[in-house]
Amino acid sequence: MFLLNDTIAALATAAGSGGRGIIRCSGPNVVNVLNRRFVPQDETAWETCSNARRHTGLWHLKDTGRQVHLDVYLWPNRRSYTGQPQAELHTVGSPPILETILGDLFEAGVRPAQAGEFTLRAFLAGRVDLLQAEAVLGVIDAADHLELQTALAQLAGGISHRLTELRVEFLDLLADLEAGLDFTEEGLEFVSRDVLVERVLSARNELQRLLASTETRTRHAARSRVVIAGPPNAGKSTLFNALLGRSAALVSPIAGTTRDYLTAEVDWHGVALELVDTAGLEETHDAILQVALQLRAGQIQQADLVLHCTAADDARDGHPIAHSDSPQALHVITKADLFPISDLAESSSCIWISAVTGQGIESLKSQVAKLLSAEQEGESHILGSSAARCRDSLEHAIAALSRAAELANAGGGDEFLATDVREALDELGRITGALYTDDLLDRIFSKFCIGK
Repeated sequence: MFLLNDTIAALATAAGSGGRGIIRCSGPNVVNVLNRRFVPQDETAWETCSNARRHTGLWHLKDTGRQVHLDVYLWPNRRSYTGQPQAELHTVGSPPILETILGDLFEAGVRPAQAGEFTLRAFLAGRVDLLQAEAVLGVIDAADHLELQTALAQLAGGISHRLTELRVEFLDLLADLEAGLDFTEEGLEFVSRDVLVERVLSARNELQRLLASTETRTRHAARSRVVIAGPPNAGKSTLFNALLGRSAALVSPIAGTTRDYLTAEVDWHGVALELVDTAGLEETHDAILQVALQLRAGQIQQADLVLHCTAADDARDGHPIAHSDSPQALHVITKADLFPISDLAESSSCIWISAVTGQGIESLKSQVAKLLSAEQEGESHILGSSAARCRDSLEHAIAALSRAAELANAGGGDEFLATDVREALDELGRITGALYTDDLLDRIFSKFCIGK
């Protein structure tokens, strides 16, 4: 059960020392509780406060006889984030002081907040819908700037607004259908079949586009994978080390040194990715190396981007530049310090790098980040976690609308059409949270940290 009539409090900043610590408090008894320990500098402004405002003053710490400077950001009405009277207590980020203030609040009858309870109250008060609530967690857990942008766009209601508009359209359509049922004997038609089919198919097509984007977001929920591939002794492991800025892979002039794949997590220009170094491409009867090549093939299949390497001396001697079957690939000429580029058949489709001099390393990082950013920014503004939850409802809504369109074209009765439209309406309600179960809310908000 969700208790909304009690007052809750929790630390809203990260554990440990800091320049500032914030305690969040929400519930109908916020002002009365604060009056026990907080002495504002401007008592008149405090007592007559009816709108959101910052109040500066002192907090009397229990049992110490000491005071601490405090800024209280108070929302005394229901226009706060949680839809209840709410306060944020800002003071120095000293754990003993923050723990003492929390102890004072709990002693005054305030209950410790559970994980995600502030955002849960915001949802139940109608301040945010379920997609926006999930976006709060997305902002907290964002691994790079692209995930942060996606979470902020979802929090701003980018998807929610359109889904809400679709629900309104379905409600209007349902009203027209059910009104027609009430006047069957009079022969009144509130919506023609041609218009009905057009409206249903338009909504279905939009939901299909959203479904496609949820599948893409689910695939890209983890870090993008960038795989370094190429023939033996092409400088792949040296490039791997140069890109990491440390010696992570064993480097040797002997071909076939790398017999396993190595991975490392990096962040290039705000794009979080997993970099993978693989064994060289060659035919072999060595059982161990055959396994390594099978692993390499698996990594390339799972790659979001492949860096195919060719050594500069091989390129000069006329060996073909390695090509990839992957739709996303960059061709890299390694060991560029061995020969002047003018001596080689330079191609604008290749990136020339030298792990020894550093030539091209930053350019390669920038190009990789640019390619991955362009791919992900083309996706819909929906988080991977939300996409996984919504996909089933979208599939059911699309199926219901497809049935409705077929039934309308076949001359089916309005009562059956209304059933399919109502099903699609309910499925959209489950996505936005207009329809929910306690189990669903528990699964979502239990992932939050306390204080959010």
